[in-house]
Amino acid sequence: MSEITPAEWTAILLSLRVAVIATLVATPFGIALAWLLARNNFWGKSVLDALVHLPLVLPPVVTGYLLLLSFGKRGPIGGWLADNLGIVFAFRWTGAALACGVMAFPLLVRPIRLSIEAVDRRLEQAASTLGAPPWKVFATVTLPLALPGILAGMVLGFAKAIGEFGATITFVSNIPGETQTISSAIYSLIQTPDGDAAAVRLVLVSIAIAMAALIGSEWFARRATRRLHGN
Repeated sequence: MSEITPAEWTAILLSLRVAVIATLVATPFGIALAWLLARNNFWGKSVLDALVHLPLVLPPVVTGYLLLLSFGKRGPIGGWLADNLGIVFAFRWTGAALACGVMAFPLLVRPIRLSIEAVDRRLEQAASTLGAPPWKVFATVTLPLALPGILAGMVLGFAKAIGEFGATITFVSNIPGETQTISSAIYSLIQTPDGDAAAVRLVLVSIAIAMAALIGSEWFARRATRRLHGN
């Protein structure tokens, strides 16, 4: 099997950039939402939880189309961002990061929520009793104890973002060098004569990245379990 070509490296590096940025941007929102669902009971909580997990059960093309309607240049959000801030998502790599972040968000939130729920609330109450304000209790008690779950969620979200295809190609198309990720490159190659060898190379790279991410997620999850049991 021949070496990876420059065009294939471009798709690989773009996929990594998109996945990393999608994960880093989504993580603060994921932590906040996970804490809200784990520590609070309110009207509509089940609806919010369902909305968070909706991208997992919706066809990815539907999610991509909804993003196009919302964040396209003629969409209510995308039009405002383009006119006022000069930010354009549709058919740009930033849109690929947005689509990947939305698709990965449920897998990011779930481990973080479970990790926060597993934190002993007596430790938080003790910190509050000593005079620590709520934000400091969260920053110095809850967040450090939930860190393995946060890292596991980030790695799992990253793995999902690397493999995202349907929502991405619907929202930002398949533009080489701009929005063509590993998945969309493979899609193009399998429809191209003599593209099988290149497709196989990208498939192997994709498997290697995904396996490394899943193994990392499992390692962080086991660390969280050992910490909770005092081992």
